[in-house]
Amino acid sequence: PFSLQEEREQALRDYKVTIEYKHLKLHAPGGVYLIPSLDQLRHFFGIIFIRRGPYTNGIFKFSLKLPPKYNDTNMWPQIIFSSRVFNPYVDEKTGELDIRSAYPTWDPSRHYLVTVLTYLKKIFYSKNFADAKANPRAKDLAEKDPEAYRKNVEECVKESQINVYKNEDGSTAKFTEEEVSHRVLRDLLKHHIRNESQVTKQAVLAQIEKAKKV
Repeated sequence: PFSLQEEREQALRDYKVTIEYKHLKLHAPGGVYLIPSLDQLRHFFGIIFIRRGPYTNGIFKFSLKLPPKYNDTNMWPQIIFSSRVFNPYVDEKTGELDIRSAYPTWDPSRHYLVTVLTYLKKIFYSKNFADAKANPRAKDLAEKDPEAYRKNVEECVKESQINVYKNEDGSTAKFTEEEVSHRVLRDLLKHHIRNESQVTKQAVLAQIEKAKKV
């Protein structure tokens, strides 16, 4: 059992996590979204949309976990991609982002959730991989065979698009595919009900019946 002092310290850590997350709503890097899990304060699910550079149009999903004593010194966050990411800073087998090389010391007075998410975004735009250690094969290709590196990057971008509707178990950051019948219904309504005066309950129900038959 925890002592009263330990319980107070943990409560303060918990409070700091909630404050950091609230801060993200205004200060998260563009294209990066982080959503808390439903049952764990220190577990988040995220998505990054890449808008330019070699990973353009990539949609990469990841989970972010904080150790119980996060907000103490050298209690690093952990980010693991569920999407395949071919990048010198991401372990090819585990999908883990190498955070410790970028931040050998994690200082809670200077480093926050926004810090690690900014770093996560940066790796997709980086052109210099001199300090990368997580994926030696990707680093070697980037430095010695840029064309082969580019092809591997394009493949993982395509995979991220193909698998966008494959959601990790328990993930709160989900994409749901539009039902074909919904798409057909929308098109039917646009075609057959062209102005507001035509919008009646009977008209809408008639188009719903047509969509059901698809």
